[in-house]
Amino acid sequence: LSDAANRPARTYSGGMRRRLDLAAALVTHPPVLLLDEPTTGLDPASRQDLWDVIGTLVSDGTTVLLTTQYLEEADKLANRIVVIDHGTVVAAGTAAELKSRLGETTVVLAFRTPDAAGQAVHALGDFGAGRAATDDRAVTIPLRGGANTVRDALNLLHDRGIEVGRIDLQEPTLDDVFISLTGTNGAR
Repeated sequence: LSDAANRPARTYSGGMRRRLDLAAALVTHPPVLLLDEPTTGLDPASRQDLWDVIGTLVSDGTTVLLTTQYLEEADKLANRIVVIDHGTVVAAGTAAELKSRLGETTVVLAFRTPDAAGQAVHALGDFGAGRAATDDRAVTIPLRGGANTVRDALNLLHDRGIEVGRIDLQEPTLDDVFISLTGTNGAR
């Protein structure tokens, strides 16, 4: 904000006003800091800067209570998350605890053609921890066996001459958790 020090605050952009609000709140080094959707309207670089400041505050002993609709933000910043729906707490825990309610990590194997995906799902069958599922050119496999599941699936497909185009790991997100808990995507 030093470049804008001689300008009235009313001329500041939304991101500059957020930084000014945070600076004013931090002047007294509060033991507890309440932040209500602090990154709304910030560009990605400013959002990351604010996340870094919040991380530093927490590591220095400040308790930060953060309200946010950006669940990626909660996932990155929060030690504990409370999901509230219509004023009622519907879940609380760490991000990992909340995500674990939806299941485990899955591996998604992408193929160049739907035929290859069909061959792969047939070859994998009840592979590993559960039935492989297909969606056009991709096969999704529950990953309960960790890295061994991926290696074994790839070896099996290789042995059958089925070429994998891409591999992705997918974990449940807090967005998935929110939708599961509230039955809505938030558009009310």
